[in-house]
Amino acid sequence: MAKGALKLRLAHLYPKLMNIYGDRGNILCLQRRCSQRGIEFQLDELTLGDKLKPRDYDLIFIGGAQDREQRRVAEDLLKHKAKALREAVERDVVVLAVCGGYQLLAGFYRTASGDELPGVRVFDAWTAHPGPQAPRFIGNVVVEWDGETLVGFENHGGRTYLGDGAKPLGRVVAGFGNNGDDGSEGAVYRHAYGTYLHGALLPKNPHFADRLIELALSRCHGEVSLSELDDRVEKAAHAEAVRLATGRSIIAKGGR
Repeated sequence: MAKGALKLRLAHLYPKLMNIYGDRGNILCLQRRCSQRGIEFQLDELTLGDKLKPRDYDLIFIGGAQDREQRRVAEDLLKHKAKALREAVERDVVVLAVCGGYQLLAGFYRTASGDELPGVRVFDAWTAHPGPQAPRFIGNVVVEWDGETLVGFENHGGRTYLGDGAKPLGRVVAGFGNNGDDGSEGAVYRHAYGTYLHGALLPKNPHFADRLIELALSRCHGEVSLSELDDRVEKAAHAEAVRLATGRSIIAKGGR
């Protein structure tokens, strides 16, 4: 792969308002993995009032936040970015939405106080908080995904349920996931992924980070096969997260 031959254009939505439990680390991970392969990385940060141009990006990221910030973001999304986000998803732009961002890209989020925040409707899903007395879902999570595992940390009070138009990102091995009842975690529609996994998600799951990069690059460059990186540190972190969550050790697959 010649240096500069490939370029990934990423929009980070609300980087200051929606950045909890290390979510910005996902951007740093993508940037580093592109840089190590000679892939040019363009990062634009879009916040309140900014317009999103769906043709300008290959990947869009939005992180999580507390309810106060989510209220501000929900209003701005509907006013300035919802239509463009839906268009981007239909064009197979890759989207990663974590926790609060995941909730706001679905149908609605009903808060613990009963207020209902309308969502962008990228995902056929909805979230309802059972109320201030309900326990939060907090702890390490392990998810079966595409024959491998994803690990992360969850901390959410809302319970998310999927409609027929969305499929789960994966099945819960340890932790709570979407709602603590049906074993699902996250949602997928086209190349849009919603999840409750913080931590940040991508540094401890390099195989998932690379899947997102490959999908994002394929829009403009055709099918892309990424070169392997030395992921020994990342795989050790992944394995330790699995051990902490399940009490079981795993053997890392593939790579160096």
